[in-house]
Amino acid sequence: MSPPSPPIGIRLSSHSAVILTAETTHSNTDMSACKFLLRYSLSCLDFSTTRIATCTPSLHFPRHRLLSQSPGFKLKTYRHSSRSYGSIQASVSIESTEDSCTCAEEEEEEEEEEEEKSKRISVRDLLRRNTNDDVASFMKMERRTEPQSNRWFPYLDKFKSGNTYLSSGEVLDAVDPSLMELRKERFMNVVNNRTYSVCMVVEGLSDPGNVSAVFRSADALGFQSVHVVSLDSRKRYREHRHISMGAEKWLDIELWDSAEECFQVLRSRGYRIATTHVGIEAVSIYDMDWSCPTAIVVGNEGRGISEEALKMSDMHCSIPMKGMVDSFNVSVASGILMHHAVCDRTSRLGGHGDLTSEEKQILLAEFSLRHSRSSMSIAHEYAKRKVKSV
Repeated sequence: MSPPSPPIGIRLSSHSAVILTAETTHSNTDMSACKFLLRYSLSCLDFSTTRIATCTPSLHFPRHRLLSQSPGFKLKTYRHSSRSYGSIQASVSIESTEDSCTCAEEEEEEEEEEEEKSKRISVRDLLRRNTNDDVASFMKMERRTEPQSNRWFPYLDKFKSGNTYLSSGEVLDAVDPSLMELRKERFMNVVNNRTYSVCMVVEGLSDPGNVSAVFRSADALGFQSVHVVSLDSRKRYREHRHISMGAEKWLDIELWDSAEECFQVLRSRGYRIATTHVGIEAVSIYDMDWSCPTAIVVGNEGRGISEEALKMSDMHCSIPMKGMVDSFNVSVASGILMHHAVCDRTSRLGGHGDLTSEEKQILLAEFSLRHSRSSMSIAHEYAKRKVKSV
């Protein structure tokens, strides 16, 4: 009985290692296959760590017509980078260790990704449940709790930093060197055209994108105050920066759980409540005097203003319709209302913006603080130096 055939050839290189073993049956087909294997590019070959332990190694490389007809060989592309080894056993142990390490690292990465994903979901849900805190974080200067007179302005001339306060003038002195001249001119132009005398109220939120569109229109037309009323606290406000273009960063947004609560506060600030409604008692917006402090209320896209809000309002107003449809989209209606209010106030008062010089300075300090995180850091450092100097 003849001894078993030895391996036809073993070649080790920096690219790959190849073991070629002939079967005990020396057929012409098998020998042809082996000759082909010796000529095959070594860069495509490597060990199969799954079958070496059973002494029946298999070769892994792209399928070839000749080898596909030969028993005893399996063909498969091996993608991992290869290296030279001193022995077959060393190559098996090293490759096995690397595979196990790679799997462990992949599992750790997947676990970290899942953990980060759960954190992101938790934070998002938390912001939706506590939206008031999220929106209020935009506001930097101290706010009033009660109106000083029939003229409403929400900010005090105070910025709290630790246990001390800075005035608007001190805030501007601290932040001014860090702002570009173009940005300061932009802030000044915006402040000169801002008003709190007319504000927007969106009641019965359905599409958050429409609310973001209202924010964008309000900022563009010079309205500083916007109120959002919704019974569903999860839908009171969601940020859609691609729609609002970041307008919420520069507005005073207040959120309410009911129209009654919102209207009560607005009346205490001296506003009359004008709800948009199509009815016999509705007044055309073109016949209204917009120089009076007014809160314009727009409702849900489908249901409109709620019955509760209609009963509590001071007046009903409407946009005259000239077509077959009898309503606008809420964001479009809001834009028309605010634009007409600007035109009417300009014709009656000579301009839309009506802040006093003191109020302008305070709002200018507010915008400077909202500009960036570095502005806040600069103001806090200024406050620390102030305390040390005292």
